[in-house]
Amino acid sequence: MKNTLTAVDFGTSKISVLVADSGNRQRNCDILGAGYVEYAGYTDGQWNDPDNLIGRMSEAVHKAEEQSGIRIREVSVGVPGEFCRVYTVEARVDLQGTDPHVTQNDVRELFNEANRQLGAVQGEIIHRGPAWFKVDEGKKTLEPMGVRGNSLRAKVSYVVADEFFLNDVSERFRAINVQVASFFSTSVGQSMMYVPIEERVNTAVAVDIGYLNTEVMVIEGDAIIYQQVLPVGGGYISADLAYGLKIPLESAETIKRSYTFGTYADEEETYDVPDRDNVTRTFTREEVAEVLEPRVEEICEKIHDTIKGSGVRLSNQSVVFITGGGLALNRGAREMMSKKLDRTVRDFPRKTNKLSSPLYTSVLGLMDTVLENSEMTNQPRGLRGMLRNLFGG
Repeated sequence: MKNTLTAVDFGTSKISVLVADSGNRQRNCDILGAGYVEYAGYTDGQWNDPDNLIGRMSEAVHKAEEQSGIRIREVSVGVPGEFCRVYTVEARVDLQGTDPHVTQNDVRELFNEANRQLGAVQGEIIHRGPAWFKVDEGKKTLEPMGVRGNSLRAKVSYVVADEFFLNDVSERFRAINVQVASFFSTSVGQSMMYVPIEERVNTAVAVDIGYLNTEVMVIEGDAIIYQQVLPVGGGYISADLAYGLKIPLESAETIKRSYTFGTYADEEETYDVPDRDNVTRTFTREEVAEVLEPRVEEICEKIHDTIKGSGVRLSNQSVVFITGGGLALNRGAREMMSKKLDRTVRDFPRKTNKLSSPLYTSVLGLMDTVLENSEMTNQPRGLRGMLRNLFGG
């Protein structure tokens, strides 16, 4: 039976609304329509232009309705990292019985113990997931069921959303006659969809460089175990270019998106863009690099320092994945960041023929989570289905 679902992603520069059918497995879903609208975004946990937010939300929903041919009455909303906090807890329980082995009851009790250790938090838990399980002192695993031993341990991650965002967004959607059915972590959806499980087992890092901020996420197993939002992004690069070259922000953005790094660069390349008087000016690559590259180096240094200061010990095999419109679109950016971070850097793998640009990984990851949650709710299967029921997503 087909089920039509709508996901809404609030990025730092655009609102994305995606409508899809969940008739088949989630990665084979049909995308029926999408609506994208630029807006002022948010900074320091507050909307930059709250007075015009409802109008922009309504426009994005209307565009998705027009393209899909479906009246949107209910949506699932992604909570950005800006409005979330991540907590981790390590919990342990003893296995019972004459032939002790891991059962669903043991896993339930383990997560109940984790909940007790977490205690009261300010906000609402929108995601809980295991980074790993261990039976006795065995190897880390995500599938402990049936393993014999005396004790079961796990690292459990909790993503807690700010009440301000939940209440404010719900109220604004009610104003346009749309009901919010659920909230999910955009960062978790993006990470679980695009970072391969074999990389998550080794612990990986995902970096989403947006327009106004950069999210750094450390991922292990089925969980984000560390997250930090840096108040700098691709928009800051464009702003530097606009100021330094004395050109409009639109022209600066054009230059930024076409800039190439490292061995891909053509030193003779020039950039022709309108100036503030709408007269076309030509800039050499050297002139652009003098303004652009210091800011890019600053962003890379902040990412490097954030990973180093996360307290998470990465292995030599741990990979950094990059996405977002801030730098991932630029040719040579991945190789440049690999040198700056002293670690292998990869792009998010392509998961769909539609909307395959780094600009859309957050809303697609969110929709992936919405669809998976819908499927698990209808037909819970195995340990992960049981965890979905325990956690509600």
